[in-house]
Amino acid sequence: MALLQISEPDEILAHAPLQKKIIVGIDLGTTNSLIATIEDDKPVLLKDNNNNDIIPSVVHYSKNDILVGMEAYNKKLSDPTNTISSVKRFMGIGFSDIKDYKSLPYQFIQKDGLIEINTNCGIKNPIEIASDILKHLKQIANNHFNREVTDAIITVPAYFNESQRLATIQAAKLANINVMRLLNEPTAAAIAYGLDNQNNIQEQTKDGAKCLVFDLGGGTLDISILRLYQGVFEVIAVNGDTMLGGDDFDYGLYCYILEKEHLNALTNEDTALLLNTCKKIKEDLSSKNKSCCTLLLSNKRLLNLSITQDEFKNISQKLIDKAINLVHNALTDANILPDAIDKIILVGGMSRVPFIKHALQEVFNAEILNHIDPDKVVAMGAAIQADILAGNNKNDWLLLDVTPLSLGIETMGGITQKIIHRNSTLPIIKTQQFTTFYDNQTKLLIHIVQGEHDLVAKCRSLGRLVLEDIPPMKAGEPRIVVTFQIDADGLLSVSALETTTNKATTIAIKPSFGLTEDEMTALLKL
Repeated sequence: MALLQISEPDEILAHAPLQKKIIVGIDLGTTNSLIATIEDDKPVLLKDNNNNDIIPSVVHYSKNDILVGMEAYNKKLSDPTNTISSVKRFMGIGFSDIKDYKSLPYQFIQKDGLIEINTNCGIKNPIEIASDILKHLKQIANNHFNREVTDAIITVPAYFNESQRLATIQAAKLANINVMRLLNEPTAAAIAYGLDNQNNIQEQTKDGAKCLVFDLGGGTLDISILRLYQGVFEVIAVNGDTMLGGDDFDYGLYCYILEKEHLNALTNEDTALLLNTCKKIKEDLSSKNKSCCTLLLSNKRLLNLSITQDEFKNISQKLIDKAINLVHNALTDANILPDAIDKIILVGGMSRVPFIKHALQEVFNAEILNHIDPDKVVAMGAAIQADILAGNNKNDWLLLDVTPLSLGIETMGGITQKIIHRNSTLPIIKTQQFTTFYDNQTKLLIHIVQGEHDLVAKCRSLGRLVLEDIPPMKAGEPRIVVTFQIDADGLLSVSALETTTNKATTIAIKPSFGLTEDEMTALLKL
């Protein structure tokens, strides 16, 4: 007969070790992705099986397998058609939004304006490709903690629109990741620097410091102006361009070499080789005055390339000017002069290029901070915020972020009526009253748009909702209250109420170029 030791429930609980709640921070980047946590009160980047903590945002699809990270990156030259990089640029946008698709080796498929790519594993939506990257990052976390990790803070460009934010959440859901919060990348960087005791930017003045975060990554430019004071991270203004990043500098150099060397009719492999070479030249010129390399094309032509830093700057001048103009736009939105900026934080690999730093120094007389690796600072800030959200860190602060673009509805004549203006502090609720245009109108179509232009045709359509069963009345008599609500993640919901009948309708905005609910359900079952 076996003897069993029986304990009281409270006694078992008293001796059982408490499992620390884990929420990781994920930087889902255009060029590279990272995942981080807090250990011994410091942010730590998690490493893959090859001891890499910076994971290339590249996915390779073979007939039998899916590779992610460096293993996928190594397939870019041998199988460019099935090796997808910079997918973040394709998320939440339509095919017509891709500027340089002709230089890309992928087999694009246009379906109702959507972006799809034909691969060895079938047709893939950008959201599916991003989810494969997130699955890989999740597995890195599972291996590190020796248990499944499902909760994460994921960073996004501050200038991401509604569709791009929702596409990010869909990608996470496909990877079985619960997004606890979307955190703007510049804000994450400010968090990492704000808690750096060696150079605490909050100690600049009695009321804190005004800080400009210049985040130039592989695919996007984000500019945020923050005021940091007494534990508050207040974003004053954001600006940027989700289609301006290191990839564009690579492409500019690529076009220059095509013209200089009189190259035409390149194969997909040659195009991938030359774009990859341009990226390496750019990285070389971050620390050297001149970069020289040799490459052999498929037609056996040998190219001896030599590019100087000044040459690269001249090639990139239009992009530099565009970036600095966006900086001035952010200052205007914040209603401050350049002299009011105390510190500048450089984020993103492209910020290493010397002429970017020099361009900012011509505008500002502020100290430039870049002692935290610009490729890692966003993930580190996300890990810090995630640890606080998990309740493991007693140090707390208030994050006051803003919406990057105005939100409104279409009125008669195709005119945009803004309800929430850009740079409004989040979360926010705004209401506005409207009425009917025709006598006895019993339905009202509310077209929701995002953008700054007065014409709806120049803004991005986010969705439509229909308010029905309005009592027949003369034009102008019904009172319809439209409410816009944006949460801390920057996600929008819209409701409409007819006040005489209390008839109401609500819509949660879906990504314009994302996956439908049926598509999501089918993919989750795979």
